[in-house]
Amino acid sequence: MLSTLARFLVVILIACLGLSGCQPRPAAEAGVVQLTLWQGVNPPSNRDVLQTLVDRFNASHPTIQVESLYVGQSEQQTPKVLAAIVGNAAPDLIWFAPMFTGQLVELEAIRPLEDWLNQSGLIQQIDPALQESMEWEGHLWSIPFGTNNVGLFYRPSLFEAAGLSQVPRTWEELRQAAKTLTIPEKGQHGLLLPLGKGEWTVFTWLPFLWGGGGELLASEPGAGDGKPQVTLNTPGAIAALHLWQDLLADGSAVLSQPERGFEVDAFLAGTVAMQLTGPWTLGFLQDMTTDFAVMPIPQGERSATSTGGENLFLFKSTPQREAAAQVFMAYVLSEEFQTEWAIGTGYLPVNVRSRQSPAYRAYVAEQPAVEVFLDQVSVGRSRPIFPGYSRISNSLGRAIEAVLLKQSTPEAALEEAQQRIDRDLGQD
Repeated sequence: MLSTLARFLVVILIACLGLSGCQPRPAAEAGVVQLTLWQGVNPPSNRDVLQTLVDRFNASHPTIQVESLYVGQSEQQTPKVLAAIVGNAAPDLIWFAPMFTGQLVELEAIRPLEDWLNQSGLIQQIDPALQESMEWEGHLWSIPFGTNNVGLFYRPSLFEAAGLSQVPRTWEELRQAAKTLTIPEKGQHGLLLPLGKGEWTVFTWLPFLWGGGGELLASEPGAGDGKPQVTLNTPGAIAALHLWQDLLADGSAVLSQPERGFEVDAFLAGTVAMQLTGPWTLGFLQDMTTDFAVMPIPQGERSATSTGGENLFLFKSTPQREAAAQVFMAYVLSEEFQTEWAIGTGYLPVNVRSRQSPAYRAYVAEQPAVEVFLDQVSVGRSRPIFPGYSRISNSLGRAIEAVLLKQSTPEAALEEAQQRIDRDLGQD
């Protein structure tokens, strides 16, 4: 009889045979190191920006050539990456959400980077607020590729028509503004809330959990085992879920289609006046004639937002390949790359010098909404990167969905989520 782990590995290896991403690395020309980068950059216009930057690197580094391959969004990338690791066919680099860190560390698939970052001096150029997304168990496991956070987009013309001269700054003001902006005879609602139990819903709800004074992890690790203690059923989390529940009860919020809370069609059509999203939306909206602006997330007990974006991970291979990959990683962190990447995509630069560069400051002057996201960096919080995060997200997502669908109260949904996570992670 095969063990559970053995059966899992067999399934993964078989799956790898059918995945186009699990292909051998291209044969290298004499004296040329061929590197493979897997990424899930979206929308396609952002992939075009990345390809231009990769082409520029290749042109200036004839002995290092990087092939950038789009391998799908996170739910598609994860099985491909795991299959490639098991099948000994991993890429040299992957562009992925930092919450994947713990799994990659457990699989002993990636290389820690603190020695290289410190010796090169590159660590000094990275926004210190992003170190939380890089660090686990005393090591730095990735570099930030681009960063963002959640803000509240709104339609100034609809605010003006409703007689609102100021944006809401607190939860209570948000609730009142959403009521004022709701005009049933026009089919207009004040706010769009994301329906679903996927990561998008959790990502956009976490600013309210943190803003309500809640935390995902207790300040002290679990008893005696060194593991983080996950705390889902807290007053801050209950308050955050009550706020979303109240917005729906007021009739001033409407739910998105299931797992489609990132779509902005209703916002563009003017059937919702406010929507939670981030700076990656700016490039798309700039090409539209629709008026828009951005406000910080209204605060409960404190200001907070979710820090997003993807990091770059270095897979273990050979000293030659890893050294070549670090040359490309240094390029990604450079002021030149970060400035062009940010202007072209709407992501925020991770390089602090880039944020002060003349080109980027000119871009911000033309697009003042960016300033809101830059200001929110100081109150941004990263999701945990330890191996159990996917289970946290799943438990929270199910709780949020249950409340939004009126299947449970915030208290009951979070208590069930806490019991589930205690069982899944073996917490006392």
